[in-house]
Amino acid sequence: MADSDTGAAGGEQGAGVVFNFEKIYVKDMSIEIPHAPAIFLETESPALETQLNIDANNFSDGMYEVVVTATVTTRLKERVVFLVELRQAGIFEIRNFPQDQIDPLLGIHCAGMLFPYLRANVADLVTRAGFPALHLPNVNFEAFYAQRVQQMEEARRAAAAGGAATPVQ
Repeated sequence: MADSDTGAAGGEQGAGVVFNFEKIYVKDMSIEIPHAPAIFLETESPALETQLNIDANNFSDGMYEVVVTATVTTRLKERVVFLVELRQAGIFEIRNFPQDQIDPLLGIHCAGMLFPYLRANVADLVTRAGFPALHLPNVNFEAFYAQRVQQMEEARRAAAAGGAATPVQ
């Protein structure tokens, strides 16, 4: 067990790792129903498109805000049935972790803790807007994080190889 205690603590008494979930909140929430009321008379099942994004920032010493954003769009052919954007946020206290462990902690564990709240809030918002409940599928945040790291690495390599010719997103 002593091996697991090495790292940022540096052997100092009382300098163990700290990971606390301080606060959860909805940072932003919106729903658009551009074709209401006629869209409520449609009987076809709409196509669903979901985008997920994770942002994190260190806003104070040892304090991090993590924001998981879901953008959910449902369409019937080319018409938008509804568009939901919800930004679920949390404040986490993270201290004495090795620096290379903080980003995965934020992108995997913190995001995973916020996702059930985001999922419930999306379902509630859609239901309150007059549509059947929508339950977002579970997300493997470890795989999501690995994919994001790979995309950032590919973009970094492309920028290094192409210089200024790389398009900005």
